[in-house]
Amino acid sequence: MRPPVVSAGRKCAELARRDLRLELRSGETPLVIAPFGAVALLLAPMALGTNRPLLSQLGPGLYWLVVLLFGVLVALRHSAAETPAQHAALRLCGVDPVVRIAGRALANALLLLLFEALLLPVSVVLYSPDLAGAVRLVPVLPLVAAGLAVLGALASALARGLAGRVTLGPLLVVPIAVPLLLGATQSTQAIQLGRPAWPWLLLMLTVDLATALLAVLVARHLEDIA
Repeated sequence: MRPPVVSAGRKCAELARRDLRLELRSGETPLVIAPFGAVALLLAPMALGTNRPLLSQLGPGLYWLVVLLFGVLVALRHSAAETPAQHAALRLCGVDPVVRIAGRALANALLLLLFEALLLPVSVVLYSPDLAGAVRLVPVLPLVAAGLAVLGALASALARGLAGRVTLGPLLVVPIAVPLLLGATQSTQAIQLGRPAWPWLLLMLTVDLATALLAVLVARHLEDIA
């Protein structure tokens, strides 16, 4: 009897579930990275002073900056690192490299959305930003999370097995993620000023799609050189 054929989507979901279970055991994102991100948001007002109008104006930009810098650590967390034995087992099972990167990116995206959600109320309490039109900012959260998630998965695949993975990963991700930071901050400002934010949302969507296409194109090549 032939074994049942498992679809690529099912494999991707199972890999993401595995990563999320490992993260649940380690608690790295909610118990370590998120508190440090909240501390970063707390320290910024101390450096800027107690000028409430200034803090309210700069708050959204500082929030997205912290999301970018600490989100890279979420995407490159230690719980996502595969041992050589695990990597070899997946290859022997015939799991396509594209599926492996997609599964890692899916888990990253879910954790990044959690990270953004944990920091959001902290930012609102500390900076008291103008919440007019805040509902229109909802698409920004998944767009930023998706872009960082795929970049983190690509950087992990590229730096697999290297001793400096934790150092090299952020150096690879942060420069490429600058358009995401620009799009998030500018779309927030545009909505607060009553201007259309769709050009900046389109920029972030373009970055996400281009990054996903790049992952599909280079996944097998990275597998060969790993």
